[in-house]
Amino acid sequence: MQDDVELRYHVVHGYRRAFRVAGRGPALVFLHGIGDSSATWSGILPALARNHTVIAPDLLGHGASDKPRADYSVAAYANGVRDLLGVLGIDRVTLIGHSLGGGVAMQFAYQFPERTERLVLVSAGGVGREVTPVLRAVSLPVAAALLSVLGLPGMRCQTRLAVGLLKRLGTDLGQDAQALLRLVDAFPDAASRNAFVRSLRAVVDWRGQVITMLDRCYLAEGMPTLLLWGSRDGVIPVRHAYRAHAAMPGSRLEVFEGAGHFPFTADPDRFLAAVQHFIATTRPADWSPERWRELLRAGRPGSAAGRPDDARNRAVERELRDESERSAT
Repeated sequence: MQDDVELRYHVVHGYRRAFRVAGRGPALVFLHGIGDSSATWSGILPALARNHTVIAPDLLGHGASDKPRADYSVAAYANGVRDLLGVLGIDRVTLIGHSLGGGVAMQFAYQFPERTERLVLVSAGGVGREVTPVLRAVSLPVAAALLSVLGLPGMRCQTRLAVGLLKRLGTDLGQDAQALLRLVDAFPDAASRNAFVRSLRAVVDWRGQVITMLDRCYLAEGMPTLLLWGSRDGVIPVRHAYRAHAAMPGSRLEVFEGAGHFPFTADPDRFLAAVQHFIATTRPADWSPERWRELLRAGRPGSAAGRPDDARNRAVERELRDESERSAT
């Protein structure tokens, strides 16, 4: 059946890359978050594979892909997605990215706008400094040693108790208790832990997220973009969704009330309906090199080189200034 999602492998640049693929039709690429894998999309892919080619890679250092000592930056991940698509003979795609994968999706659209038809950003990183203190702590130099403790006998039970307590206390992180346990299980050996830490340090330090796409979001003009977020996201707060919505001209925003960092597992039917409606009611981006040059030359709205201010532009400028000041403290 065309909606059976198969895990395949291909060696690219000497490293084995795992990816799930199914279906026929316009291509949808699903990008998972840090420490996760393509399996996170297992409840979503079959339904979309009925009318689309769905591709969900395990990013390098994650899942069943190799975990070398390599470049785990967001730009490198975007290049890796491009190269996998080259192997599969796919030219243009709609990107659906969660958390770190959302940051990779935005980076891909920035680096390869001619290959991007739409963006669906799910609890995406890269639009603000704030991030859960847990990830900030894991970015510290002792992180790899601390993560190795999770593999000791009896620690699985202790971790379950801690996560269960978060859920019983009604915390935002507790909304994603099952996902948190799955992520802990994703570090069975030193190679997995080291790849996770390298990926994390490329985007987070003790002060929070170290990269932002807010200064380039104006380039998304003409790019159909859907933002999906949980109102109780304990990893990347929902205010980032409103910030990105204000910064990305013409974007759509849908907030899943009561959901945490994984709205597609909290309410998969609503998530599917939102994605399908978005695809059905938008046309693929028609990228123009001339228009791209015009936007670049005009600069970010509200900046010294940019176009005249309006309320939205002032809000984005204020956010960027506030982020800068928070980083300096």
